[in-house]
Amino acid sequence: MKFAASLALAAAACAFAAPASAQFAKPEDAVKYRKGVMVVMSNHFGRIGAMVNGRAPYDAKAAIANAELVSELSKLPWPAFTQNTEKLSDLTKPAIWAEPAKFKEHGENLQAATVKLVAAARTENLDTLKTAFGNTAQTCKSCHDSFRNNP
Repeated sequence: MKFAASLALAAAACAFAAPASAQFAKPEDAVKYRKGVMVVMSNHFGRIGAMVNGRAPYDAKAAIANAELVSELSKLPWPAFTQNTEKLSDLTKPAIWAEPAKFKEHGENLQAATVKLVAAARTENLDTLKTAFGNTAQTCKSCHDSFRNNP
């Protein structure tokens, strides 16, 4: 039941993602929003990681549900990376604003990887899921290497 509520919340958030930058009353709100999305996405991605790495029992239904949520969440944070937030987070590198096309490409790569993650989860084959999980994790790492400071 809690997962269904999370999925419904994510779906509702997706509906409002496009005009998100206009919804932030203050630049600090945009930073909180994008950090929040990343935390939730990381949490659900981590649940899949626990399964593919043998730290949790494989549950095909949970893998599908978490992959679907990760895929939806992967669409949300990008409008919150606005020019007026560039100095508000010590996690972001200046390259985000210096190389916006490259940053956008990384976001699009994440979204594409998460679509493949969902497809892999839906096969209900753990080996297929492991491969897609690894590819998605590498996509995350690539963006973090280029655009995120390590805390």
